[in-house]
Amino acid sequence: MSRAAVPGLPSRYPIGGQLPALYADDDFAQRFTAGLDTVLAPVFATLDNLPGYLDPRVAPADFLAWLASWVGADDDPRWPVESRREAVVRAVELHRWRGTRRGLVEGLRLALGVHAEVTGDGGAAWSSTAGADLPPEPPAGALVRVWPDRGRRVDPDRVREIVRAMCPVHTVCRVEVLPGPPADEGR
Repeated sequence: MSRAAVPGLPSRYPIGGQLPALYADDDFAQRFTAGLDTVLAPVFATLDNLPGYLDPRVAPADFLAWLASWVGADDDPRWPVESRREAVVRAVELHRWRGTRRGLVEGLRLALGVHAEVTGDGGAAWSSTAGADLPPEPPAGALVRVWPDRGRRVDPDRVREIVRAMCPVHTVCRVEVLPGPPADEGR
């Protein structure tokens, strides 16, 4: 990520033109300040375009990883640039939903472009009565079903990796990768 030494980049604020009249015709002063203009032009260009660097929708692609680190967004270089941009734009929203069904579904859609459905809740149970019998064994855990759009493939290992990272630690999540939408999708 280098923003310096851009060949031929003109300065919007040439120093030679701002010198007192005494130096306007001085060849050495004009050449010297032209050299400074070459060095300062990328700095001025960066400062003039700073809002564009900080907006993930238009920032240079090599800047996205840095922006993602600011907001704690996932940034996987294997993702298409548009998905990486969306991950940064939606980082706060996705953090708010982290550990929930909605967060898991949105995270899988964003990371892999797949559809997902989460059923079950991981089976948390408790008793408000001291000394009561233990609650029954919780269900086997949440089930995450994932299916791609028509004609696309999905890597089951990547799905499991993302589900493992996004499910709450105390929850067991099972993963099923389906070739297409589940039969009962039209509920």
